[in-house]
Amino acid sequence: MTGANDQWLSDRERRRLTRIPSDRAMIATLAATGLIAAFMQTLVTPVIPHLPQLLNTNVADAQWVLTSTLLAAAVTTPISGRLGDMFGKKRVALILLAIMVIGSIISALSFSLVPMLIGRTLQGVALGLIALGISILRDVVHPKRLAAAVALVSATLGIGGAIGLPVSAVIAQNLDWHYLFWLAALLAVVAFGLVFWIIPESTLRTAGRFDGIGAIGLAVGLTGILLPVSKGSEWGWTNPLTLGLLIGGVLILVVWGLFELNTVDPLIDLRVTARRPVLFTNLGSIAVGFTFFTVAAALPVLLESPTSTGVGLGQSLVIASLCLMPNGLVMFFVSPYAARLSTARGPRTSLMLGGAIIAVAFALAFFWMSEVWHIIMISTVVGVGVGFAYAAMPTLIMHSVPPTETAAANGLNSVMRTLGSTSAATFVGIILSTQSVTRQGVAIPTQGAFQTIFLTAAVIAVLGVALASFIPRRDRRYDDTSSIPIQTLRD
Repeated sequence: MTGANDQWLSDRERRRLTRIPSDRAMIATLAATGLIAAFMQTLVTPVIPHLPQLLNTNVADAQWVLTSTLLAAAVTTPISGRLGDMFGKKRVALILLAIMVIGSIISALSFSLVPMLIGRTLQGVALGLIALGISILRDVVHPKRLAAAVALVSATLGIGGAIGLPVSAVIAQNLDWHYLFWLAALLAVVAFGLVFWIIPESTLRTAGRFDGIGAIGLAVGLTGILLPVSKGSEWGWTNPLTLGLLIGGVLILVVWGLFELNTVDPLIDLRVTARRPVLFTNLGSIAVGFTFFTVAAALPVLLESPTSTGVGLGQSLVIASLCLMPNGLVMFFVSPYAARLSTARGPRTSLMLGGAIIAVAFALAFFWMSEVWHIIMISTVVGVGVGFAYAAMPTLIMHSVPPTETAAANGLNSVMRTLGSTSAATFVGIILSTQSVTRQGVAIPTQGAFQTIFLTAAVIAVLGVALASFIPRRDRRYDDTSSIPIQTLRD
């Protein structure tokens, strides 16, 4: 079983192809790697209020510790995906894990803002591991198990954050906060070892050269849009800097799109991206990302606000984190059922069902928010809906793009989710800050603020279902098996 693709492999990599781990081992490894990558998102959440004192900076600058990670992930995920398609997904995954280790160590040794931002940015670069892991599954896992494997690894984005938040809260409250980053470094080293020993290298490569100009254009354009979206409420939406970045980012992406359409080896094949299944899956991903992050942005505030306001539930950070943990855990339990539904009725059905469940959950939240169990129930039901949706989106993408573009296409889909999440964080922040009352010198959001947030999330979820309905029921489907030598040896 040799071919043109074999020229890209070294003798050592060819020998490793004869050792075929079990599907379960490979799926477990990629799921664990996804969990660790997702953990980086919520790693600093418990210490955000204390960062100005810990890093000797102001509140506005301290927020960059979180923003830098999200921006780095959005900008670099499609780029790392393209590099994986060209030079080997396993190889790029190991590089991302090494970057995660370096970033975690830098943050663990930081006592000021600048090195902390460098470390957190490097951790954000490594978040591309989830999209890359989903693409690896297409290369190494038997097609019969692919749908369930994709659903599980896709769900790690929520599971990792849900588990990581209470773990981070406990460490932050009882130990030196630097231990958060030492833990992250240790987990990344473990993941590096697992990927190195268990995941085989695929023979599939995309020919051509890397589109460096396209990568720079995409990075600058996305930064120009995502940065003001995340900071607009702080800078002011009419501020010349905010407007200039937004307009500049849009113009750069327009020019970038024209360049990609006319280059021989584009970073992202926009003609494939414009196909109905890919286009409407990506648009639907924005809606799912918005609703998913609404839970993380709004519900902790509701849980932790003082009861004296008549709205808050007066819970501690650790208890609030535990209340939201089912949101991610349920995604793990839902993933096999979502995979079965996608196999039986198509991933389009799973995506639409997920959006409908999310809409119902937020509609209920509009009326039920006065008890802790209400919040646990709403968070859990949203998790069920997101579990179905997240299981469907990578499958829809993989069915609609050639195997040589799987990683890059999944990376772009991750950007769409990030755009939705960033928009949700900005929207929730605006509503909570503008619809509030002052009690003892502290601004407390009103009941109407939370109702506005929940109603908007329900409407966005319905919009996502409407967008998903435009995805064709039947469409040209690319072969799920992109690594023929591995599949042939296993069979």
